[in-house]
Amino acid sequence: MSFADYMALALYDPAAGYYARARRRIGREAGSDFYTATSLGPVFGELVAAASADLLGPRPPGDFTFAEIGADDAGGALEKTPHPFGGILPVSLGQPLTLPPRAIVFSNELFDAQPCHRLVGRDGLWRELGVALRDNSLEEVLLPDLSLEVREMAGRLPPVAPEGYQLDLPLAAAQLVREIAVQSWSGLFVAIDYGKSWRELVEETPAGTVRAYHRHRQSNDLLDRPGEQDLTCHVCWDWMVEALNKAGFAVPTLESQEAFFVHHASPALGAIAAAEAGRLSSRKQGVMQLLHPANMGRKFQVLWALRD
Repeated sequence: MSFADYMALALYDPAAGYYARARRRIGREAGSDFYTATSLGPVFGELVAAASADLLGPRPPGDFTFAEIGADDAGGALEKTPHPFGGILPVSLGQPLTLPPRAIVFSNELFDAQPCHRLVGRDGLWRELGVALRDNSLEEVLLPDLSLEVREMAGRLPPVAPEGYQLDLPLAAAQLVREIAVQSWSGLFVAIDYGKSWRELVEETPAGTVRAYHRHRQSNDLLDRPGEQDLTCHVCWDWMVEALNKAGFAVPTLESQEAFFVHHASPALGAIAAAEAGRLSSRKQGVMQLLHPANMGRKFQVLWALRD
């Protein structure tokens, strides 16, 4: 099968998929595999709520529902956070993706967890990598033909494939943005994730971007522990912007997480600094990790756009 099909099974199969298993995945404690901004406590939700309300401009925030796609079972980023919105709607794995008429559609590390196709350069051509079961073990193989999804976008690929260059195509992430954008709703789209431009993917990532995470360790052994380790792939920001533009969103903007919160949540940042003056509290430590370039400030980027 294609790597995309394998990744879909390994992550989302109802019985054996990584995200379907009833265990702790997110956090800093032993037994978890990775941590996200939500692991820092309510301060992340405070800043997200403040930035979202700021981006709405003159629109009354109480008219909008905060819909978080990919929210964990705990209820999402705003579960324990006071907010000005009309309500919150966590949309977890397996729930229908039906958005209210006026919404703030938010996600945190959702799109990097969508299945991706893997290509490699062989004799000047792009060949697709797949997964095969041989002698009771999984092996990476070359598929005889490109998958339909890859053939449909093959015109975008560089005409000559550098030998050995691995190109990971986050096609499912772009499709998910389209599914969100074509629904009839107005408001704000905010996605926090890590990704690259199309140019960076085809020129600057010769080893691809798919990685595995298990017990807070990054690995390139993507076929190890199927269903027991996380698999991620950098999104292509250009494709996501294109999907939003086609659906009538006005000037999608991409910022580092640091710039996003500084530009759009500065009053909340100032209030936290004033309230915690004179001591290094857990909230201040959380803010430092969210903003500092060496931590999450530059590693993550934020794509946002408005549609009336």
